Amino acid sequence: MSRPQDAPHNVDGVKERLAAIKYKILVLSGKGGVGKSTLTAMIARAIALHDSHEVGILDIDICGPSQPRVMGAEEEKVHSSGTGWSPIYVEGNLAVMSIGFLLNNADDAVIWRGPKKNGMIKQFLRDVDWGALDYLVVDTPPGTSDEHLSIVQYLSAAPPVAAVIITTPQSQLEKHH
Repeated sequence: MSRPQDAPHNVDGVKERLAAIKYKILVLSGKGGVGKSTLTAMIARAIALHDSHEVGILDIDICGPSQPRVMGAEEEKVHSSGTGWSPIYVEGNLAVMSIGFLLNNADDAVIWRGPKKNGMIKQFLRDVDWGALDYLVVDTPPGTSDEHLSIVQYLSAAPPVAAVIITTPQSQLEKHH
């Protein structure tokens, strides 16, 4: 398997930022439309019910960001400070970061190839000022792509990392063909 462009083994700044995050949880699926973004939001909200837990959601579905809509924060815009991008807080202990917050219009299309998407993921991991998080829940794009390879390689530099894989059952008709 080849390494994506903007090789994630070059983790300058990423490892340091991730060191302040205790647990990372990837939410993955082999296809779209299985409820991955909804489950990501539900996991994060459930963890954030404990006031002592600081939680972040990172939406790395660059071409189809849905967390701004799912979290009811579509109109929000990201601000920069001397310490990086400030995520959008939807609760006192629940922050969200998505390329959707960086678009001029929520309906704008993001049509990028692998290297540019991987660069954006690296920038999210390196430049978002989450502060000290207990949990970072990562909403990934559907399928298996460069984004998945990149995020796993980056996060593996700062374990522990867990994954939740969402599947749907095969229909009875599909089984017999």
